Amino acid sequence: MFNSKAPSLNELPSSQQLLRSTVIALVAAIVLLVTVVMPSEYAIDPTGVGRMLGLTQMGEIKQQLTEEAVAETVAPVVQATEVVQPGVQPAPEVAVTEVAKPAAPVAPAEPEVVGLKHEMSIDLAPGQGAEIKLEMLKGAKVNYFWTANGGQVNYDTHGDPYNAPREFYHGYGKGRFTPEDRGILEAAFDGKHGWFWRNRTNKPVTVTLRTEGEYIAIKRVI
Repeated sequence: MFNSKAPSLNELPSSQQLLRSTVIALVAAIVLLVTVVMPSEYAIDPTGVGRMLGLTQMGEIKQQLTEEAVAETVAPVVQATEVVQPGVQPAPEVAVTEVAKPAAPVAPAEPEVVGLKHEMSIDLAPGQGAEIKLEMLKGAKVNYFWTANGGQVNYDTHGDPYNAPREFYHGYGKGRFTPEDRGILEAAFDGKHGWFWRNRTNKPVTVTLRTEGEYIAIKRVI
Protein backbone atom coordinates (compact mmCIF):
# COMPACT_ATOMS: atom_id res chain seq x y z
CA MET A 1 0.00 0.00 0.00
CA PHE A 2 3.07 2.20 0.09
CA ASN A 3 3.81 1.61 -3.59
CA SER A 4 1.04 3.83 -5.05
CA LYS A 5 2.45 6.26 -7.56
CA ALA A 6 2.26 9.95 -6.67
CA PRO A 7 0.62 12.05 -9.38
CA SER A 8 2.93 14.20 -11.44
CA LEU A 9 2.49 17.94 -11.78
CA ASN A 10 1.03 17.44 -15.26
CA GLU A 11 -1.72 15.22 -13.86
CA LEU A 12 -2.85 17.76 -11.26
CA PRO A 13 -5.62 20.22 -12.29
CA SER A 14 -4.40 23.68 -13.15
CA SER A 15 -5.54 26.84 -11.40
CA GLN A 16 -7.62 27.72 -14.46
CA GLN A 17 -9.40 24.35 -14.33
CA LEU A 18 -10.11 24.72 -10.62
CA LEU A 19 -11.48 28.22 -11.14
CA ARG A 20 -13.71 27.03 -13.99
CA SER A 21 -15.04 24.14 -11.88
CA THR A 22 -15.76 26.53 -9.02
CA VAL A 23 -17.63 28.93 -11.30
CA ILE A 24 -19.68 26.08 -12.82
CA ALA A 25 -20.60 24.79 -9.35
CA LEU A 26 -21.56 28.32 -8.22
CA VAL A 27 -23.77 28.88 -11.30
CA ALA A 28 -25.43 25.48 -10.80
CA ALA A 29 -26.14 26.33 -7.16
CA ILE A 30 -27.68 29.70 -8.10
CA VAL A 31 -29.85 28.04 -10.77
CA LEU A 32 -31.09 25.45 -8.26
CA LEU A 33 -31.75 28.17 -5.68
CA VAL A 34 -33.82 30.28 -8.09
CA THR A 35 -35.69 27.47 -9.90
CA VAL A 36 -36.16 24.91 -7.09
CA VAL A 37 -35.47 26.10 -3.54
CA MET A 38 -37.11 29.55 -3.64
CA PRO A 39 -40.34 28.39 -5.36
CA SER A 40 -40.78 25.24 -3.24
CA GLU A 41 -39.93 26.82 0.13
CA TYR A 42 -40.99 30.48 -0.17
CA ALA A 43 -43.33 30.56 -3.22
CA ILE A 44 -40.93 33.01 -4.91
CA ASP A 45 -40.64 32.18 -8.59
CA PRO A 46 -38.86 34.92 -10.62
CA THR A 47 -38.27 32.65 -13.63
CA GLY A 48 -41.64 30.87 -13.85
CA VAL A 49 -39.93 27.47 -13.95
CA GLY A 50 -41.07 26.62 -10.43
CA ARG A 51 -44.77 27.01 -11.33
CA MET A 52 -44.28 24.86 -14.46
CA LEU A 53 -42.79 22.13 -12.25
CA GLY A 54 -45.46 22.51 -9.56
CA LEU A 55 -42.93 23.74 -6.98
CA THR A 56 -44.41 27.22 -6.57
CA GLN A 57 -47.78 25.73 -5.61
CA MET A 58 -45.95 23.66 -2.98
CA GLY A 59 -44.33 26.81 -1.61
CA GLU A 60 -47.68 28.63 -1.51
CA ILE A 61 -49.19 25.78 0.50
CA LYS A 62 -46.26 25.86 2.95
CA GLN A 63 -46.58 29.61 3.40
CA GLN A 64 -50.35 29.26 3.79
CA LEU A 65 -50.00 26.58 6.47
CA THR A 66 -47.50 28.74 8.33
CA GLU A 67 -49.80 31.78 8.24
CA GLU A 68 -52.81 29.72 9.32
CA ALA A 69 -50.87 28.18 12.22
CA VAL A 70 -49.91 31.65 13.45
CA ALA A 71 -53.44 33.02 12.94
CA GLU A 72 -55.09 30.13 14.77
CA THR A 73 -52.95 30.64 17.88
CA VAL A 74 -54.86 33.83 18.66
CA ALA A 75 -58.65 33.47 18.75
CA PRO A 76 -60.27 36.68 17.49
CA VAL A 77 -62.71 38.43 19.79
CA VAL A 78 -65.79 38.95 17.64
CA GLN A 79 -67.71 42.15 18.17
CA ALA A 80 -71.17 42.30 16.66
CA THR A 81 -71.76 45.10 14.19
CA GLU A 82 -74.76 46.41 12.36
CA VAL A 83 -77.18 44.06 10.62
CA VAL A 84 -76.48 43.49 6.92
CA GLN A 85 -79.63 43.62 4.86
CA PRO A 86 -79.61 41.33 1.78
CA GLY A 87 -80.28 43.16 -1.45
CA VAL A 88 -82.30 40.47 -3.22
CA GLN A 89 -85.30 40.24 -0.88
CA PRO A 90 -88.33 42.53 -0.48
CA ALA A 91 -87.95 45.31 2.07
CA PRO A 92 -90.08 43.72 4.84
CA GLU A 93 -88.03 40.50 4.61
CA VAL A 94 -84.48 41.87 4.43
CA ALA A 95 -84.80 44.44 7.22
CA VAL A 96 -82.98 42.23 9.74
CA THR A 97 -83.03 43.86 13.16
CA GLU A 98 -81.09 43.27 16.34
CA VAL A 99 -82.79 40.59 18.42
CA ALA A 100 -82.36 40.73 22.20
CA LYS A 101 -80.79 37.64 23.75
CA PRO A 102 -83.38 35.70 25.77
CA ALA A 103 -82.72 35.44 29.46
CA ALA A 104 -83.64 31.75 29.37
CA PRO A 105 -83.67 29.04 26.63
CA VAL A 106 -86.59 29.40 24.26
CA ALA A 107 -88.54 26.48 22.85
CA PRO A 108 -87.37 25.82 19.24
CA ALA A 109 -90.82 25.69 17.64
CA GLU A 110 -91.68 29.40 17.60
CA PRO A 111 -93.39 30.52 14.36
CA GLU A 112 -91.05 33.50 13.87
CA VAL A 113 -88.01 31.27 13.26
CA VAL A 114 -89.48 29.28 10.39
CA GLY A 115 -89.19 29.98 6.67
CA LEU A 116 -86.63 32.79 6.41
CA LYS A 117 -84.59 33.09 3.23
CA HIS A 118 -81.67 35.41 2.38
CA GLU A 119 -78.81 35.92 -0.04
CA MET A 120 -75.74 37.97 0.88
CA SER A 121 -72.47 38.76 -0.96
CA ILE A 122 -69.17 39.88 0.58
CA ASP A 123 -66.10 41.17 -1.28
CA LEU A 124 -62.81 39.99 0.24
CA ALA A 125 -59.47 41.57 -0.64
CA PRO A 126 -56.34 39.37 -0.44
CA GLY A 127 -55.81 38.42 3.22
CA GLN A 128 -59.19 39.82 4.35
CA GLY A 129 -61.66 37.83 6.48
CA ALA A 130 -65.41 38.09 7.06
CA GLU A 131 -68.04 36.31 9.17
CA ILE A 132 -71.82 35.89 8.91
CA LYS A 133 -73.88 34.42 11.74
CA LEU A 134 -77.46 33.14 11.97
CA GLU A 135 -79.32 33.41 15.28
CA MET A 136 -80.87 29.97 15.77
CA LEU A 137 -82.52 27.87 18.45
CA LYS A 138 -81.34 24.38 19.36
CA GLY A 139 -82.42 21.81 16.80
CA ALA A 140 -83.31 24.39 14.12
CA LYS A 141 -82.10 23.53 10.62
CA VAL A 142 -80.97 25.75 7.75
CA ASN A 143 -80.20 24.79 4.17
CA TYR A 144 -77.17 26.76 3.00
CA PHE A 145 -74.99 27.19 -0.06
CA TRP A 146 -72.00 29.48 -0.42
CA THR A 147 -69.64 29.98 -3.33
CA ALA A 148 -66.44 31.94 -3.88
CA ASN A 149 -67.64 32.69 -7.44
CA GLY A 150 -64.69 31.08 -9.20
CA GLY A 151 -62.17 31.82 -6.43
CA GLN A 152 -61.07 29.91 -3.33
CA VAL A 153 -61.26 30.73 0.39
CA ASN A 154 -60.50 29.19 3.76
CA TYR A 155 -63.61 28.69 5.89
CA ASP A 156 -64.62 27.74 9.42
CA THR A 157 -68.24 26.86 10.24
CA HIS A 158 -68.89 27.19 13.98
CA GLY A 159 -71.35 28.33 16.63
CA ASP A 160 -71.50 30.24 19.92
CA PRO A 161 -74.22 29.88 22.57
CA TYR A 162 -75.72 32.94 24.21
CA ASN A 163 -73.28 34.40 26.78
CA ALA A 164 -70.54 32.00 25.68
CA PRO A 165 -67.21 32.05 27.58
CA ARG A 166 -64.45 33.90 25.75
CA GLU A 167 -62.50 30.77 24.79
CA PHE A 168 -65.56 28.71 23.81
CA TYR A 169 -65.45 26.99 20.39
CA HIS A 170 -67.87 24.58 18.73
CA GLY A 171 -67.02 23.71 15.13
CA TYR A 172 -69.21 22.21 12.41
CA GLY A 173 -66.45 21.96 9.78
CA LYS A 174 -63.60 23.84 8.14
CA GLY A 175 -61.49 23.76 4.99
CA ARG A 176 -58.76 25.48 2.99
CA PHE A 177 -58.71 26.75 -0.57
CA THR A 178 -62.34 25.72 -1.03
CA PRO A 179 -64.41 27.05 -3.97
CA GLU A 180 -67.87 26.38 -2.45
CA ASP A 181 -69.83 24.39 0.12
CA ARG A 182 -73.45 23.40 0.70
CA GLY A 183 -75.40 21.40 3.26
CA ILE A 184 -77.72 21.57 6.27
CA LEU A 185 -76.64 23.44 9.40
CA GLU A 186 -78.40 22.14 12.54
CA ALA A 187 -77.96 24.24 15.66
CA ALA A 188 -76.42 22.31 18.55
CA PHE A 189 -77.66 24.92 21.06
CA ASP A 190 -79.45 28.27 21.29
CA GLY A 191 -77.14 30.97 19.96
CA LYS A 192 -75.42 32.17 16.82
CA HIS A 193 -74.08 29.85 14.15
CA GLY A 194 -72.40 30.57 10.86
CA TRP A 195 -69.32 30.90 8.70
CA PHE A 196 -65.96 32.66 8.77
CA TRP A 197 -64.12 33.06 5.47
CA ARG A 198 -60.62 34.35 4.72
CA ASN A 199 -59.16 35.07 1.29
CA ARG A 200 -55.62 33.69 1.28
CA THR A 201 -55.14 34.16 -2.48
CA ASN A 202 -53.51 37.14 -4.17
CA LYS A 203 -56.72 38.20 -5.95
CA PRO A 204 -60.04 39.68 -4.70
CA VAL A 205 -62.80 37.12 -4.07
CA THR A 206 -66.57 37.59 -3.74
CA VAL A 207 -68.34 35.13 -1.42
CA THR A 208 -72.09 34.69 -1.93
CA LEU A 209 -74.14 32.98 0.80
CA ARG A 210 -77.71 31.69 0.38
CA THR A 211 -79.69 30.52 3.42
CA GLU A 212 -83.19 29.15 3.88
CA GLY A 213 -84.72 27.66 7.01
CA GLU A 214 -85.40 28.10 10.70
CA TYR A 215 -83.49 31.10 12.00
CA ILE A 216 -84.36 34.32 13.77
CA ALA A 217 -81.91 36.78 12.20
CA ILE A 218 -78.83 36.99 9.99
CA LYS A 219 -75.90 39.35 10.61
CA ARG A 220 -72.43 40.07 9.36
CA VAL A 221 -70.31 40.28 12.52
CA ILE A 222 -66.87 40.82 10.91
